[in-house]
Amino acid sequence: MAMNLRLSPEAAAALQAEAERTGRSQQEIVREAVGRHLRLIEEDDRANDRERARATHSVRPARVPYRRVTPRLRLPKGTTSLELLDRDDRF
Repeated sequence: MAMNLRLSPEAAAALQAEAERTGRSQQEIVREAVGRHLRLIEEDDRANDRERARATHSVRPARVPYRRVTPRLRLPKGTTSLELLDRDDRF
């Protein structure tokens, strides 16, 4: 079935960006979204993919969830990082 679909400018831009990012057509993305919404196709839950990968031991969980990082470079006292940028680099 063919149909016209009017999207808000924000939705149209997001759809176009997703198509470019994934290399899929906009129609394919919309068909998949409609199928998911109507529960015609299964949800592809990434969390389940991670759990499956851990269960098969193809991916192991991190040994340390967080580690403290010590800075290696220090600015001279009284100098800020903004002062190191050229005028053209500033926002």
